Amino acid sequence: MELMLVEALLSHCKDHATLVTELGSWNPTTDKVPTAESLEFLRIILEKLAMRKEKADAEKLGQAVTTLALNNCLPLLAILRDGILQPRNVTRVARTVCGVLHYCAEIAGNKVAVPVCLAAVRVLGICGNESQKEGTAGADHLESGVVKVQGECTSLPRHKEMTVEESIEVLGAVVPILQKNSVSGCSNELDQIVNATVYALKEGTDETANLICGRLLPSLGSDRRSLNLLWDLLMVNNDKIKGDDGICLSRRLLVLSTLSDHLFVTEAKDRPLKSWCCSSFWTLVQGCLCSPDSLTRKRAVYLLKRAIDWCQETGEEMACSIDCCRDGDPALFFWSTWKNEAIVLFWENYLLIVETLEGNQIHVIKPVLPKLNMILESSVSENKDSWLFHPSWHLCIYKRMFESENKTLAKEGVLHFLDMYNSKSLPESPSCSEFIIGPLMDAMSESSMYSRSSDQLIGDCPILATKFQKFLAKFVSSLHQGNRGLFLLKFIKKMTSRHWCAIPILFMAKALADIPEKKIWGVDGLLLLREVLQCTMTTHQVLLRGAAQCFFLQAAIKLTDAEKVTLSDVSSFLISLRADESLDRGSKLWKEVCIWFKENDAIFKKDSVYEFTGSQQISSLSMYTKYLVEDYLTVPASKGEDELMPDWYESRLVATMVLLAADVDSSKVDIALSETADLNFMLTPLLTCLSKLSTNAYMPILKTDKILQLLLKLLQTCSSKSAQTKTDGLLTVIWNVITTTATNIFEFIVRRLSGELKTIADLDRCDLYLAVLSEFVNLSLKFGWKKSFSIWKFIYYLTTASAETLQQLSKKDENFGEQIQKVVSMACLASVCGIASYSCQFQEDSYNYVSVLCRYLSSMQLNSSLSKPIACDGRLLEETTSQGWGKIVARYLRDQWVCLHFVLRKHEYSFSTSDIKNSEFAPLIFSAPTSSLQSALDVLTVVPSTEALPVFHCMKLLVPKVIHSSELLAVECINTAWKIVLSSCNTQLVFWPTLQAFVEFVFSNEVLSGAAYTKGQLYFRIKEIIQETSDMSISKTGVFNVLVSHCYQSWTDYSKKPSIKDDDLLHAKCYMEILTEACVFGTVFRRDQRLIQDTHAFIESLGKDCAANIAVTSMNRDEHQVRICATAFFSCLDESNPLHKEFLQDLVIHLLDKDILVSKTKTRYYGNSLHHRLKNRLWQTMLILIPKLDQDFLSGIIDRIFQAGFSNNQASVKYLIEWAIILILHTHPIFLSKFWDCFSSTEEKLKTSICTFLSVLPHFDVVIANIPDKGASLKRALVTVLQWCFNHNFSVRLYALIALKKLWAMCKQQCIQEFDELALVIESSLDQVENIQGTGNARKNWLRIQNHFFFSTFHPLQDYSIETIFYTLPSLSELIEDEWISPHKFSSYTSNLWQSSLPLNNPRPMNVDLLSSDWLQKDTAGSDLGDNETEWTDIQKKIIPWKNSIPDIDLEMAVQNRAAKLGKSSGSLIVVASLIDKPTNLGGLCRTCEIFGASALVVDSLHHVNDKQFQYLSVSAEQWLPLIEVKPTQLLEYLQLKKNEGYTIIGVEQTAKSFDLTDYCFPEKSLLLLGNEREGIPANLIQHLDVCVEIPQQGIIRSLNVHVSGAVLIWEYTRQQIMKQKDGGK
Repeated sequence: MELMLVEALLSHCKDHATLVTELGSWNPTTDKVPTAESLEFLRIILEKLAMRKEKADAEKLGQAVTTLALNNCLPLLAILRDGILQPRNVTRVARTVCGVLHYCAEIAGNKVAVPVCLAAVRVLGICGNESQKEGTAGADHLESGVVKVQGECTSLPRHKEMTVEESIEVLGAVVPILQKNSVSGCSNELDQIVNATVYALKEGTDETANLICGRLLPSLGSDRRSLNLLWDLLMVNNDKIKGDDGICLSRRLLVLSTLSDHLFVTEAKDRPLKSWCCSSFWTLVQGCLCSPDSLTRKRAVYLLKRAIDWCQETGEEMACSIDCCRDGDPALFFWSTWKNEAIVLFWENYLLIVETLEGNQIHVIKPVLPKLNMILESSVSENKDSWLFHPSWHLCIYKRMFESENKTLAKEGVLHFLDMYNSKSLPESPSCSEFIIGPLMDAMSESSMYSRSSDQLIGDCPILATKFQKFLAKFVSSLHQGNRGLFLLKFIKKMTSRHWCAIPILFMAKALADIPEKKIWGVDGLLLLREVLQCTMTTHQVLLRGAAQCFFLQAAIKLTDAEKVTLSDVSSFLISLRADESLDRGSKLWKEVCIWFKENDAIFKKDSVYEFTGSQQISSLSMYTKYLVEDYLTVPASKGEDELMPDWYESRLVATMVLLAADVDSSKVDIALSETADLNFMLTPLLTCLSKLSTNAYMPILKTDKILQLLLKLLQTCSSKSAQTKTDGLLTVIWNVITTTATNIFEFIVRRLSGELKTIADLDRCDLYLAVLSEFVNLSLKFGWKKSFSIWKFIYYLTTASAETLQQLSKKDENFGEQIQKVVSMACLASVCGIASYSCQFQEDSYNYVSVLCRYLSSMQLNSSLSKPIACDGRLLEETTSQGWGKIVARYLRDQWVCLHFVLRKHEYSFSTSDIKNSEFAPLIFSAPTSSLQSALDVLTVVPSTEALPVFHCMKLLVPKVIHSSELLAVECINTAWKIVLSSCNTQLVFWPTLQAFVEFVFSNEVLSGAAYTKGQLYFRIKEIIQETSDMSISKTGVFNVLVSHCYQSWTDYSKKPSIKDDDLLHAKCYMEILTEACVFGTVFRRDQRLIQDTHAFIESLGKDCAANIAVTSMNRDEHQVRICATAFFSCLDESNPLHKEFLQDLVIHLLDKDILVSKTKTRYYGNSLHHRLKNRLWQTMLILIPKLDQDFLSGIIDRIFQAGFSNNQASVKYLIEWAIILILHTHPIFLSKFWDCFSSTEEKLKTSICTFLSVLPHFDVVIANIPDKGASLKRALVTVLQWCFNHNFSVRLYALIALKKLWAMCKQQCIQEFDELALVIESSLDQVENIQGTGNARKNWLRIQNHFFFSTFHPLQDYSIETIFYTLPSLSELIEDEWISPHKFSSYTSNLWQSSLPLNNPRPMNVDLLSSDWLQKDTAGSDLGDNETEWTDIQKKIIPWKNSIPDIDLEMAVQNRAAKLGKSSGSLIVVASLIDKPTNLGGLCRTCEIFGASALVVDSLHHVNDKQFQYLSVSAEQWLPLIEVKPTQLLEYLQLKKNEGYTIIGVEQTAKSFDLTDYCFPEKSLLLLGNEREGIPANLIQHLDVCVEIPQQGIIRSLNVHVSGAVLIWEYTRQQIMKQKDGGK
């Protein structure tokens, strides 16, 4: 109608220009705007005028449309979004106005097109960033408001700017006109538009970029010149675009996808090969294939497909090489006609893998990974020396897997990559090296990658780490010799580029250490290793840190070229290792370093810092070491009294090198170590200084510090843990040499400690002197002294001087220096107390320093503090701030309590041994313990937790004295101590010693007995702490270990053989919670905790091969230790002792109560859940205790034990309960009557438990072993079991039949003739199960249950051992490995001599050939599940609601009858939904199947029909549709059955060769298999499908809801069947 009106109007109107003017005569400055209809009418008129191209009044019409465009349309576009229109009409009006502009430009040409475009360009150029005006394309040209069009100046009216959206719409409408007129000089304007477009793509929003690609780029791309300019700006001149990568990858891909129709042109004569066949394009595609954004990846795949399709269609030969490509390297992308088939196959497989990865599900991706192997094999030449396809394409796939958010997929990708390179010989490529340094190491920096697989034992190296070690060694060996060092340096540098966790660093270091010995790097490698070592120092896991250091050191000595490094370089690296964590003298690693020095001694690079003259007798290492000693001892003149003590770094370096050089020297000669010249040669400077230490008054204090530091480090390092395992000749030599200067050393130390130390810096010197003194005492006790010297004399002098100093200074006001003297003197006394505690038996009577010590300390005032220093004192350093002085005061107080603890212990010893000689020194503290404890509370509020240990030790001795008189004070002491323990929880090095001291204090026998006697607040507070300790163990592994192991040690007497005294047993009885909690203790680790535990176990499994195991005391606290200690304690109980007997009975009652409590918490629980583990641990303990119980007590609890058998239990718990029942009945056959009563319980009760009691009967020969009349018992057993052989439940029948078979064999063995009347029934039953059930699962399960270890191998008496209970049985019943406790742990954690009644190891080998999962007893839970088949039966249930009216016809007849009654056609479609588990989806499917006449719906459980959500969606459809129950584990057999019946198995799944639903014709007998909501169809079922069908999709989202997918296919099947019926069955 509009067109007719327009034609009529144009025919009758002679002045078209006036008509246009009148129709466009709105005023853009007012709020009144034209309607969308009027604008549409104007657009149609202009379209017709443009088509007519009349020349009569062309000039006048041109002026009219120019005015319309510039003065009306552009201002109108600027105000559209000011609220004058409703939002829903804005877009329509804007696009109509742009249509008007298009035809105005077509009529007026460039006079309209150019100014309109430039106006839009001005807006587009500033859309990205208002502040960036300089680079705005087109802005400079429009500043004046005048543009030149075909040589004429056209004035642009000034008005409000339009929005970005409108500017893009305008350009999209007008640019095609400019392109038509480009020959008339508009190319410059087009270039401006392209520049502004690229600028907007770079700086604009995502919405702007999308609009540009949708509206503007299709027009620009159609012009070859504009397309080339776009390409240059996008892909070639990236370095000119600001930002990290110019236009981001995703937008660049968006643009290229939009332009793909113009880039991949097959018909054009000048195909744009040079545009996309370049390295920048293919690098972009590869980068986007690995993008984290799925849409970007999809666009990259699209471009790759378009390029491949273009190559296939055109057959053009091409090759695109990388700029840095080496000779012989393949092109990044190429196409060749003579390799066409191989290339096509490569890209088909490649695209299949890339698209499958989008599923992001491991079960979907795993089946296509073999394709990756195929394309890899096809990418390498036949002789394996060069690549045919560039390796970066394969690496893109791996990178995509590595960066997946699915960590399981990422790990699978890493494993596949390592397997591929380990199994194949691949050519060298720079891309591979870069990939390893980049994406591979990034992926392997995740700690979760190193989790132990399910088939590995604790202590095994993670599979990924093992494969990476093999891979790295092979890859480095395959590199060209010149590239190895560069690669490894980058590899190590990568480990310093980010913060790596301890576990990845550890296994990376292990991989480096396993590289075959090669001379690869020089000093650069050592420097980088030092940098990495500094990163590893941040971890709290000391053992992990030490092991990493060991591996890095092994890598260094294997890969360092000695000719490229000096001894200074090596020593600087060695000192970055901690001797107390890795480089421990005497370890295997130390010996390897010595061998390396020995082998390379003559080839080290010459060092510029010292001159080596060379000598046949003295090695270069010894010469360098002597230089180190001399240089170390060369110090400048003293700076004064306040000079700080030097850092320990130099002394550690020199001491380490001296000992290394000495060990290297001793390994080179056959003479005795004491005769070697090198050691004396190196130590001469030190010995000279030591001999002058006390006589040279002018020796700088800094030099004396360094002398003693070096001496101490030499002695400490030389007497390390591993070096003490055998007689150490070097230590003996050093000791003999040093003792020649001992008098000078001690004279100097005593003089300095006796009044010369008066500054803050001197406190560090005090620690140094006392450490030297303590080390000398330790060695003197080991080696002895020369007759001319006695250390006790100097200790006596030091003790006397310190006591006198403290007594003198306490009587007057001290200045700052005197306060420091007090601190030093108290530290000396504390050190002497420590020495006296382990060496007082060696003291000489003439120098009885202990008497002097005790005499002073007995009168010492507790908690005497120091006054705050005066700020104006010139001797104060920066350390004398409030906080620094507080630390000094805390130290002073701590030393007082150290001394007090020594006196208290001395008094206790004197009192216990009636030592009258020392009893005179009994302090007043014991006469007033209350005041002493109050002082302890006061000091605990002042000192930090690091200084609290001595106070705890004193509390341990004082609290028992006040329990009866001041119980509240004792409780307060315990509460304060517990708060300090909790406050130190985050400081590992403080927490564990503090916790140990707290446990020894609170749980000492004296405190426990006192609290138990009063039964007051202290008693209940201790019980609360027991529970709090157990709770803390959940988050902090090992806390409960400390408590239980202490109680076990203190309650067990080892004087003769492990036993328990009556007094200790009373403690255990009063605090039964400790033992009952220990019986079931064991945390369920989080993944991160389990990973750390497994890594610790791996390091410990290396033994002496890893020096960290020797140097570091492992912090890996095994949770098994708790239960082991409890079990060892129970094994020491003597049931003949009345007290032990009573304790046993109380313990069993507690455990049975706990079992009831756990069972009530959850009536049904999953395997390996916390409830499962608790019950399993509890019944393991019960199995240990039951043989110790007498008949009288058992008669009272036997019903409770049988009741436990009625519970719903997991397999491992059932075995333990059955075993316990067998042992009870064997020892006490009197309880057989109660056992038979269990079979007469209610049917409701027996549904979940009958298999437990039937499992006892196969071991009935053990039960009746002590019964004289075995015939009667056997007959009762036969009669009982026969009743259950005909049970409707298949699993019950199996258990009954195995029991019947075993019982009948016993009867035959006894030759009892009275059983003849039962022979026929029994033989026929056994024959039936052996022969009749000859096919299917029934036969398999019968064979499995006969071969199961519990019925075939296991013997309840002969296999009764710790090993069977705690290791064998859990491992065979699918308990997680955390619950397996191997026998060696029992022997390592305890000192028990296991009795013959409970042996540690199994007396006989238990030969079990079956896997643990071959047969497991399973209970069916709940009363409504009693008739269900277990997972190993193949019987299907069918529900047909109308079965009562037609009882004897089969399913197909029922379906046909029902269809006829309802007037519906009968279908032959079966819908299998056994993999679907959501009731809502099943309910909807049920309704759909019923409506479209499916013959049956298969589900995994018929109990879904009772679900309210199912019923809500099915709306009673289940009453009219046959439902079949098939478990997911039975699906494979069900599918095979239906195949045999003629059904076509159709899977709803996207695969490489799936059919489009619109192209597939369904057979009449079709079975539709639907996948799981999350994982689809399992990989093991896909290959059994006859065909896969997928629903065509147009959107981006990859999948439909499973119910919707099923409904679409069910309808398509029904539609096709209806069409066939209409066509007469054709």
